Amino acid sequence: MVFDQAPDLVQSAGIAIDRAAICWDRLRGRRVAEAGAACEVFGASAGAALYRRAMLEYLGGFDERFFAYLEDADLAWRAGTAGWRTVYVPWARVRHITSATLGENSPTKKLLLGRNKVWMAAKNAPAADLPLILAYDLAAVTYALVRRRDPHPLRGRLEGLRQLGIFLGERRPGRPRILEPLVPPWKVPERFGPTQLEPMKPNLLSSAR
Repeated sequence: MVFDQAPDLVQSAGIAIDRAAICWDRLRGRRVAEAGAACEVFGASAGAALYRRAMLEYLGGFDERFFAYLEDADLAWRAGTAGWRTVYVPWARVRHITSATLGENSPTKKLLLGRNKVWMAAKNAPAADLPLILAYDLAAVTYALVRRRDPHPLRGRLEGLRQLGIFLGERRPGRPRILEPLVPPWKVPERFGPTQLEPMKPNLLSSAR
C-alpha cells in the first residue's frame, strides 16, 4: 500500500508487531523499491488485503466492537494463533489516503487506538507478556500527557479497561510467529514513520526518504 499523494513511498507492507503489542506499518515511508521481496508477515493492513473466506468464517471476521483501528491487527493475531499465515506480495499495489475518515491526529482516532490496544492485548497476548505491555503503555500515555499535553491516549485506555471483563472472557492467547525485536520506549515513535505526506511540503518528503 502506497501513499496516495506520494505513490513512490510505502505506506504499509503489512503489519508488524513486537512483544509489547505495539503494531505499526512495515517499511512506512520507505521507497517502493525497498519493499520488493515477498515474505510472511504478522498481518495484513485491511486497507489492502485479501482474506480467505474459510478463515473469516472460522474466526467470525473482524471484531465489530473495535469500529476502527487495530481491528485488522486483532484479526491477524487471532488468525495466526489458529494457524493461518499472512504473506506480503509486492506486486499487489493500492494507493491509500491516510486517515481520511477521522483525521491523522484527531482526538477520536487517538481514543480508539488507546481503547482498542487494551482490547487487542486482553484477547490475544500471552499472560507472560502482559506486564511488558503495561509498562510500555504507561510510558506512552505519560509521554503524551507530559510532552504533548494530550489526554486522549490515556482516556482511550481507561475506556478499554472499563469493558475489559468482556474481552478477558474471550481470551485465546498466543505469541505471534512473526515478531519484531523490542526497542526502548523512547525509540518506539521512530517505527511509525511519517503520517500524511503532502507534495506541497518538500521538507516532509525529503525527511521521509
